[in-house]
Amino acid sequence: MWRELLPIGRSAATGGYFRTPWTAAERECVAWFHEQAAARGLRLQGDRLGNTIAWWDAAPADPGSPAAGPAGSGVVTGSHLDSVLDGGAFDGPLGVVSAFAALDALRDRGVTPARPVGVALFLEEEGSRFGQACLGSRLATGATTWEQAAGLQDRDGVWFLDALERAGAPAGAPAGSAAGPANLLDRVGCFVELHVEQGRDLVDRDAAVGVASAIWPHGRYRFDFAGEANHAGTTRMEDRRDPMLTYATTALAANKQARLFGQRATFGRVDVHPNGTNAVPSRVTAWLDARAESADRLDALVAEVGRLGQEWAGRDGTTLEVAAESVSGEVRFDAGLAQRLAGPRDWPVIATMAGHDAGVLSAAGVPTAMLFVRNPTGVSHSPAEHAEAADCLAGVAALADVLEQLVAPEAADGA
Repeated sequence: MWRELLPIGRSAATGGYFRTPWTAAERECVAWFHEQAAARGLRLQGDRLGNTIAWWDAAPADPGSPAAGPAGSGVVTGSHLDSVLDGGAFDGPLGVVSAFAALDALRDRGVTPARPVGVALFLEEEGSRFGQACLGSRLATGATTWEQAAGLQDRDGVWFLDALERAGAPAGAPAGSAAGPANLLDRVGCFVELHVEQGRDLVDRDAAVGVASAIWPHGRYRFDFAGEANHAGTTRMEDRRDPMLTYATTALAANKQARLFGQRATFGRVDVHPNGTNAVPSRVTAWLDARAESADRLDALVAEVGRLGQEWAGRDGTTLEVAAESVSGEVRFDAGLAQRLAGPRDWPVIATMAGHDAGVLSAAGVPTAMLFVRNPTGVSHSPAEHAEAADCLAGVAALADVLEQLVAPEAADGA
């Protein structure tokens, strides 16, 4: 499975991945998912966006009852297949490949699940095209409405619904409808997501597998700096109203504030107008990714960066407006489920600063847990992202053990 996915969307120049949602590479990955489900005889259930769960239906205890099982009975695992721009191979796909491999392991063990088991594929998790992280799972849970999604544009000016239509994907739910996307999760009783660790915690602990305890609050904020376009050669330095200078000092201020308080602040995307070499720009738009250990600290960090930016704007003769585009609160994973996973195996329980579909489902009330596979360098969202084969196989075995425990008859009776 890994060999089949590896070349899809890979850049020959960098070795990184460009699996942007609703483009050819990402669509090929989705087709691969459907092929894997069909090869295992799994029943596909999708929503209007294209989020999909491939179900291994339980054998009913009562021959007259449906194999699909009642609402809230299913144990689901999986992740996403889209990537950040020039991303790594493991972020997302490792969770999907491992989910199919874990189901194979259960069948090899002769397990007959007392609850339906599903492999989930969520779309646009990274937010690389429309700027909304975990958009697929947010639409599935209702955390983002279809009306809100319809107002999203990518960096080329393509509207969200137009992108779906051009890709031949469903055009979205009718206005005011929340029932369509939410139906996908009706049968989900718990969700376990396996993911490559995006840090070095497991390396420092010398552990191949870990369990997540929480996700830090995080958000994406748009900073609009405005000034006055002018000639790069004839305009005296003291006469300039240069928004690039205001942006640069604001980026330095964000870095300093995050370092002072042990938080995270990153300006990773910038759009400059008119973007000419020999012209003072009239406008700079920059996006801040901010993360902190609590919601209060996150709010304080962003507010302080904005305040310092406003100060610099006053000195530079420019203006600054700040708008939140996507904010996710702290997620505490189901403590009982995490303890059930970690306790018997002595797996470490660690927090993560990265957002995941599991966090969205947890916030929606679905009992949720995450397994992490060790990343030897801690590098992620980069072509250098990596995990050793032995650790990946340990992750598959761990996930299979967890699923077997959750679908046992005694677990189904107590769910």
